[in-house]
Amino acid sequence: MSKKLWQGRFSEKTADVVEAFTSSIQVDRRLYAYDIQGSIAHCHTLAKASIITEAEAAEISAGLEAIEQEIDAGRFHFDDSLEDIHMHIESRLVEIAGPVGRKLHTARSRNDQVALDVRLYLRAATADIVGRLVGLQQVLVDLAHEHIDVILPGYTHLQRAQPILLSHHLMAYYEMFARDTARLEDCLQRINVMPLGSAALAGTTYPIDRSYTAQLLGFEQISANSVDAVSDRDFIMEFMSVAGICMIHFSRLSEELILWSSSEFNFIELPDAFATGSSIMPQKKNPDVPELVRGKTGGVIGNLMAVLTMMKSLPLSYNRDMQEDKAPLFDTVDTLAASIGIYCDMLPEIMFKESVMGQAAAKGFLDATDMADYLVAQGLAFREAHHLVGQAVSFALSQQKELYQLTLEQMQSVSTLIREDIFSFLETRQMVARRTSAGGTADTNVRRAIAAAQKKLAAKKEHLPDFDG
Repeated sequence: MSKKLWQGRFSEKTADVVEAFTSSIQVDRRLYAYDIQGSIAHCHTLAKASIITEAEAAEISAGLEAIEQEIDAGRFHFDDSLEDIHMHIESRLVEIAGPVGRKLHTARSRNDQVALDVRLYLRAATADIVGRLVGLQQVLVDLAHEHIDVILPGYTHLQRAQPILLSHHLMAYYEMFARDTARLEDCLQRINVMPLGSAALAGTTYPIDRSYTAQLLGFEQISANSVDAVSDRDFIMEFMSVAGICMIHFSRLSEELILWSSSEFNFIELPDAFATGSSIMPQKKNPDVPELVRGKTGGVIGNLMAVLTMMKSLPLSYNRDMQEDKAPLFDTVDTLAASIGIYCDMLPEIMFKESVMGQAAAKGFLDATDMADYLVAQGLAFREAHHLVGQAVSFALSQQKELYQLTLEQMQSVSTLIREDIFSFLETRQMVARRTSAGGTADTNVRRAIAAAQKKLAAKKEHLPDFDG
């Protein structure tokens, strides 16, 4: 099995150190099912063009299916001397099917073959991640619905700013992951392009029907330029870029869960099954899952940088550098899929401490803007109202009180426009309910947003991409 399929040109055996250095089989063996899927389609295309007979195509297909069963069962022998998954499968095919197996590589090159395999793999992986993200969005919408009336402080600069609904806060992450889903679905259009038949770089002299191959493999279109087809890794960089953005969203959510689970915030209790303890401090309950997701985000961003840097100065067309795209791609797919999965399991088990959140929303002068709005309603310009409320805040601080704890007389010392109704105006739930501008935190808005999201998710679940192939 160690005889190389390209050794005719060479008079010396490849050095062992070179075989070890250039081998990619420990990484790209993961592509075996896609390599076999593409090879079966290719042999049928060869038969359609009468380059091989139908009987030969059937014999080759049977051999390839037998190889897939061997790999599935763990009986297949991998050898560094055969470099990659393509040469392993072809070499084993010759052992199983005999000389007819050597005909399979007619009208193709490893250059277009690997481009095909990665596209098949990434198409399926992207469709899987889209489905996972839709599930995550559903988790967030369900949580928002369950906690529709809970109030907590909204933050800017990590300082308490204005009261908002927890459901509104959760729906913000729904929006982020909805954008990620849309980006991945858009990315699928550029992944789903069939490169096979481009051969090494110039196309092939054989009369193959590339559209027929694309149809067999479920591709919507074929590549338009053979040079570009074998050297294009834009679809990988695009996917990894989207994955990086998505992981940043996870990292932001992770950071909030870490903060909220701390004694200083005490907004949530993470489930014991998704936390760990300390080897020395018995009291500790550490938010390891959010911390690891936050940490793994750096790896995903680093993977993107690695592939961008690899591609930035490559001349056309294929270069062996491109072998290094798979390890970061696979790691990115695995990390993103795992992060989505564990968050789908963890989020519904989090206990939100509603009373603590509500008490926090009642402190820190979160009603200052509303007091200014009250004065504006009485005829003051906002900048003047802003200045007067700033003075009120300063006075309340000196009295160690909140604005709503001041007496009417104390408030009127700031402005005689203030009346008794100021106290109901500054009630926390009223402040939330008044924010009815489109996209605002008013419960009427959030209920509509949840209903719209449920409708979108139901429709999306009926039309999720499926490329299990």
